[in-house]
Amino acid sequence: MNTWSGTWVAERLGVELAGDERLRGMLGLALRRNPKRAHLLVSNVLGKHVPQAPSVVYGHGVELGRRVRELLGDAAAAQAVVLGYAETATGLGHSVADGLGTAPYLHSTRRPVAGVATAGGFEESHSHATSHLLLPEDPSLLAGTGPLVLVDDEFSTGNTVLNTVRDLHARYPRERYVVVALVDMRSAADAGRLEEFAREIGARIDLVTVASGTVRLPDGVLEKGQELVARFETAAAPSGPGARFPAPLEGASGTAPSGARGTAGQAPTGPRSPSDRIARVDLRWPAGLPDGGRHGFTPTHRTRLDAALPAMADRIATALPYDAHRVLILGFEELMYAPLRLAAELERTTTAEVRYSTTTRSPVLAVDDPGYAIRTRLVFPAHDDPADGPGERYAYNVAGAGFDAVVAVVDSVADTPALHAPDGLLARLAEHTPHVLLAVVPSYAPDVPVVAQDAPERPATMLPEPLRGPAFSSYAPEEVGWLLQDLSDVTLEAPTEEREEAIQSGGAHYAESLPVEYQPSEQYQRLFHNALDASAARLAHAVGVVTETVLAERPPRPVLVSLARAGTPVGILMRRWAQHRHGLDLPHYAVSIVRGRGIDANALRWLAAHHDPRDVVFVDGWTGKGAITRELAQAVEEFEKTHGVSGFDPEIAVLADPGSCVRTYGTREDYLIPSACLNSTVSGLVSRTVLRADLVGPDDYHGAKYYRDLADADLSVAFLDAVSARFDEVTEAARAEAKDLLAADRTPTWEGWAAVERISEEYGIHDVNLVKPGVGETTRVLLRRVPWKVLARSGAGSDLDHVRLLAEQRGVPVEEVADLPYTCVGLIHPRYTRGATGADGTAVTR
Repeated sequence: MNTWSGTWVAERLGVELAGDERLRGMLGLALRRNPKRAHLLVSNVLGKHVPQAPSVVYGHGVELGRRVRELLGDAAAAQAVVLGYAETATGLGHSVADGLGTAPYLHSTRRPVAGVATAGGFEESHSHATSHLLLPEDPSLLAGTGPLVLVDDEFSTGNTVLNTVRDLHARYPRERYVVVALVDMRSAADAGRLEEFAREIGARIDLVTVASGTVRLPDGVLEKGQELVARFETAAAPSGPGARFPAPLEGASGTAPSGARGTAGQAPTGPRSPSDRIARVDLRWPAGLPDGGRHGFTPTHRTRLDAALPAMADRIATALPYDAHRVLILGFEELMYAPLRLAAELERTTTAEVRYSTTTRSPVLAVDDPGYAIRTRLVFPAHDDPADGPGERYAYNVAGAGFDAVVAVVDSVADTPALHAPDGLLARLAEHTPHVLLAVVPSYAPDVPVVAQDAPERPATMLPEPLRGPAFSSYAPEEVGWLLQDLSDVTLEAPTEEREEAIQSGGAHYAESLPVEYQPSEQYQRLFHNALDASAARLAHAVGVVTETVLAERPPRPVLVSLARAGTPVGILMRRWAQHRHGLDLPHYAVSIVRGRGIDANALRWLAAHHDPRDVVFVDGWTGKGAITRELAQAVEEFEKTHGVSGFDPEIAVLADPGSCVRTYGTREDYLIPSACLNSTVSGLVSRTVLRADLVGPDDYHGAKYYRDLADADLSVAFLDAVSARFDEVTEAARAEAKDLLAADRTPTWEGWAAVERISEEYGIHDVNLVKPGVGETTRVLLRRVPWKVLARSGAGSDLDHVRLLAEQRGVPVEEVADLPYTCVGLIHPRYTRGATGADGTAVTR
């Protein structure tokens, strides 16, 4: 009798899987470090973590599609569109669409594509990587009124589906939705939420699954799970990643099945290096055929793929060694469908034992026990230059599985030097199987229309001139021009808890409202002044370093463009340094950039009309995990393609770069920048920027408010003057350090991003957007969001006095952490709702 792959976890933690008889065959259990959820459900039939026969994987999806067709009826099924979720359910969604027969298919993606318009987006709060984009090549794909079929591997709480339907129903309302999943593991309360939501929007929502059940958790399961994970990770750590794996496979015995052909004339003789085991196979993928549903996959595409599959599978079979009788086809993250269909065809046409699985972003503990679902894991660097930064990727249950050959199928975007590096995926595979084949599918790129530079939607000369003080902001008019629209007369503020609930539920974007301005107590104001007195020289030194670096490397007369609002005081200080030390009167503007929405394109159009884009230097206050750095790079690329205007350099110059995300900085230390202590009263009395559809039209700048009523509390100019007054005493040291930096290797390491990913997993948040590293970002969390806790580096001194005071005022625990890469990290309350926290938004209730 086979051992259930959840036995190990069940016996040690007392976890029970209750429900349909099929559940144990479909699901196993594993663990990862997670203070809120000890267990992880691992599907045996999805083809992600567990290698499975491709006929089983594909068959489950096709059968679900047939059931949906039966539910809808032929007429409604003919009008249906299928939407799958990245990364885990992209192949399952494809298969459901195949079962429906006539439905076009689209899957969400975490890979932005410059120039392709977003048809929607949503957050998956429980996922390792959260932001989903919908990028159909045909904008009308989701605009019909026929049924929308949403496909995910597991239906646990329903939050992801609710976020999706909420977003899409507002854009493209329809009467019927069908949710498809392999397993339904919702609680009764979560099931009621879906029904209530359907009534709320006036639509029908059906559910189609293979099996259903619940997970029963005993008291103390979290602590026991944490202890187990810590113990096994500690045991594996001394020898590195290889300690998690069995010894590398050097070969496999057995006779060659008649259906498994190869070009090799004889078995290898003698040892070979891993690189000798790797070869390419040319699939001859049909020209113009999409590699999957990232931009849409139609029945016509499916017909073309069906016709080409036999020849492509035959090329793989021919390239396999003659004695390969156990073969794994390994897909790549979101690229699941093409490898699955190739594997199924190879299984159908040869006598080889074919298995299929894919690589993944999700980190899971591996334990080599037959009663545990994840027995081995291969760890390797990301190799497709992901938009959210570098990081580890994983292939589970491949090492030690006895595969004679592994065929890695990736798209061309992922066929990079990192894939072929000594620590890359191919080398890792070659350590554990005698033969590795690489098959590359061309990454499909839609044709994106380019708008000519001389024919923009609205001439840049018609855009308003920048706002300036004293009419807008308390800064002098020459210090900065704001490429914003004045929304001072609009009520935009909302209570912090209300904003947090709306943001995390997917009901609103953070840029659609403003937090209520924090009014500091006398004690907090004293901390600000003490911090400014203590750090003014240190800040002046950093201003000098970053400005001297910019003047040495960038255009002789750069145009400073600050990212409002945190970048604005820094841009003014850099402008003052250039004037004080070099007699340069540099132009300086402030523009809006919004995470998930990009930079204000109209502001860039105005800049391009009035300055050479090559002269523009973007400025920000500090880096946290580097989200804005990536956002700007993507936005500039998209702007160039859409508007035909080139020359903007997306590299940001910052005062402090503790996350090691940029090349141009004043310091990489994580210390208190006093301008981060306050909100508008240290930023010219200007609010954070606002982007809301009913206020900001396609030809408008993003908006902001000028809080004139806070003039008595304004410290904006006092802050600038205090730092500028120290320029003379730090000049020589700053210029010397800038000279040393110019000769040094300043390549970003993105170590901050890696730390954020680790913290997100260790604290059970699973959403990097809720982890805010560094003193500045932690302060923002305490001032604007619903904080959960603050992590402080052990021994951190006066730089955190204001953080400790704010935390005390809000009832937020401060946890001392050894070896924290930042001075502190602020954690936003995960999965926040007012019903899940205390009245003050801090205390978790059971």
